[in-house]
Amino acid sequence: DPSYYRWNQWLFLKMLDKGIAYRKTQVVNWDPVDQTVLANEQVIDGKGWRTGAVVEKREIPGYYLKITDYAEELLDFVTGDKLPGWPERVKLMQENWIGKSEGVRFAFTHDIRGADGQLIGDGKMYVFTTRADTIMGVTFCAVAPEHPLATHAARGNAELAAFIEECKTGGTTEAELATQEKKGLRTGLTVTHPITGEPVDVWVGNYVLMGYGDGAVMGVPAHDERDFAFALKYGIEIKQVVLVDGETYDYHRWQDWYGDKQRSVTINSDSFSGLSHKEAVAAVAHALHEKGLGDLKTTWRLRDWGVSRQRYWGTPIPIIHCDEHGAVPVPEKDLPVVLPQDCIPDGSGNPLHKHEGFHAGVTCPVCGKAARRETDTMDTFVDSSWYFMRYCDPKNADAMVGDGTAYWMRDQNLATGGSGMDQYIGGIEHAILHLLYARFWTKVMRDLGLVGIDEPFTKLLTQGMVLNHIYSRRTAKGGKDYFWPHDVEHVLDETGKIVGAKLKNAATSSDGQLPVGTAIDYEGVGTMSKSKNNGVDPQDLIEKYGADTARLYTMFTAPPEATLEWNDAAVEGSYRFLRRVWNFGLKLSAIDKDAALASVAGATSLKDVQFGKEAKALRLEIHTVLKQVDYDYQR
Repeated sequence: DPSYYRWNQWLFLKMLDKGIAYRKTQVVNWDPVDQTVLANEQVIDGKGWRTGAVVEKREIPGYYLKITDYAEELLDFVTGDKLPGWPERVKLMQENWIGKSEGVRFAFTHDIRGADGQLIGDGKMYVFTTRADTIMGVTFCAVAPEHPLATHAARGNAELAAFIEECKTGGTTEAELATQEKKGLRTGLTVTHPITGEPVDVWVGNYVLMGYGDGAVMGVPAHDERDFAFALKYGIEIKQVVLVDGETYDYHRWQDWYGDKQRSVTINSDSFSGLSHKEAVAAVAHALHEKGLGDLKTTWRLRDWGVSRQRYWGTPIPIIHCDEHGAVPVPEKDLPVVLPQDCIPDGSGNPLHKHEGFHAGVTCPVCGKAARRETDTMDTFVDSSWYFMRYCDPKNADAMVGDGTAYWMRDQNLATGGSGMDQYIGGIEHAILHLLYARFWTKVMRDLGLVGIDEPFTKLLTQGMVLNHIYSRRTAKGGKDYFWPHDVEHVLDETGKIVGAKLKNAATSSDGQLPVGTAIDYEGVGTMSKSKNNGVDPQDLIEKYGADTARLYTMFTAPPEATLEWNDAAVEGSYRFLRRVWNFGLKLSAIDKDAALASVAGATSLKDVQFGKEAKALRLEIHTVLKQVDYDYQR
């Protein structure tokens, strides 16, 4: 709806003006067939989830929002007592995602010059570490495949160039890097240790990300598990510089105490020997500061939010590209920039790029010459970051947030506890995306004077997800087809454990019709999803059992915040229970009708029967429970 997303564009321009929104070039996953950027989750074994094409790493320009400018405040609210109505696990997930780290950023110097004769990086290769106390144990450094030193070293080195290209087809998430095999190749370059002055070999490592820190890490095999495995694999020196009393170091086997900060004392570290972790970090930081090579620094795991997407479905980014003036914001009077209704995506790149009608008549707001619109659209998380503010004033054409929301989004009343929405309900899967983005968006709107609150949601309930079995099969092109549970039967071992699955009904797939008995992969239990064909149609359930059975099963099988594993047999149980209740009611009705025939004088129905003391007490208890149940349902 353009009347809604025009305000996405309007606020984007405000953020652009304030420097919160900006454009930069970043390494992304690129599907060469679909001609689009892929999220990390859409890269499967190095291939695009839809096309099966080998994914490339490309530097693509795009727009970003400076969520990192709000990192401290975002962290403060989830680590203190300012969000008491939020589940602790959600706050912990956001705390870890924001990822505040305090350590030392310092430089290894070098005299490596590029083709232009200039020092690469001004002769300094920067790293960040939280373990500056182990600096005397550095025996190598590793840089990301995209690091300037790696690029320089690859010139004239075919083996290294090929390795770098191989690295670019790997995963880019921390989870993927944690599980993939650690590979490296020596560059032939060295940098100078900032304390000892000794040369340190530089390697290219597939586990180093250019987007994190400075794209380089110091290698301390003796006290970092990843570096330890890397050093054993490539025969790199391991130098112990930390000791825990009573422990013995084994150079062939990693032990958890090698990375212990709490009990450690430095050894083999010259003037830094004999210090605790905290003392050693302070001493090393001071020494590096005196040399002009480093200082204490706080870093964040959180990265700026890249909002550019190469697809039709999203808010058009309100930018016009002029050959003379570059990227120019669309004037506010010309908002909204509307998506063309006759645009038909064909799966071969961004359709807006090829849609001439989208660019027809567009001129530069500065010089008036012919120009073209920005074809990237905004991440759809932008739409969900503030929709709740629009409910009370959805038709307002004059303001993003109008008077209709003033009492709960503008006029914060701390005396009465007013702070945004009273209650928000959403799944735990939104903890570090939607919920974090909504918090950031609210704070930006506050700083722009649009709202008067710090946080959008006072209380948060993360309802449990409904889970079901997932069945899939790899296609000939490397993609995945998912199959409905009602078409599949399990394959069990002798203990009754599920070890596989096969079709019990013929099913359609990307490779054609699959016959009964076709082997299917069993992926375990996961969240119900349309994309994985493991959902249950509520209408089918209602038609078979009735709406009350559906309600009873979903409400009483698990608490609201817990996950619910779907079980057809349990649904049958809920249905049988309701039948028993119904039959019990029929029996009571029959008793009521028979009361007129009872020996109690003057009785025409059950209500006329005179109860004894015990019967009255029981009747009171029953009706007390009924009243409470009715009250709970109404809530």
